[in-house]
Amino acid sequence: MFDLLTTGTAWAMGAGQKSATGGESAGGLGGLLSGPIPMLVLMFVIFYFLLIRPQQKKAKAHKAMLGNIKKGDKILTNGGIFGRVTGMDEQTLTLEIAPQVRIKVSRGHVAGVVGAEGTPPAPPAKK
Repeated sequence: MFDLLTTGTAWAMGAGQKSATGGESAGGLGGLLSGPIPMLVLMFVIFYFLLIRPQQKKAKAHKAMLGNIKKGDKILTNGGIFGRVTGMDEQTLTLEIAPQVRIKVSRGHVAGVVGAEGTPPAPPAKK
């Protein structure tokens, strides 16, 4: 039976370089990153900076925005409903979406505070 792991290990073991003292060494960056543990650590670092960290920043900004909502603000919900805040609770907001038409929405389902002209504000410029 043909075993890929055994033959790959044999080829890797026979490909060592001779050092100045006559012994074999796996030189350079390839020897450092050749094991599975350094590769897993490297993958975690890449995922952290590309996925986890930006998501945490976005969640922090959304939480700050929810904390700054006050009565009279015009907001947009995740469902696409524009309204003006007429009442507040710890978990819910009361929105007036038309004259004498009010609905309650969860604070977590607010997409953003809307600018004065009825359109969402532009995202902040990156530094």
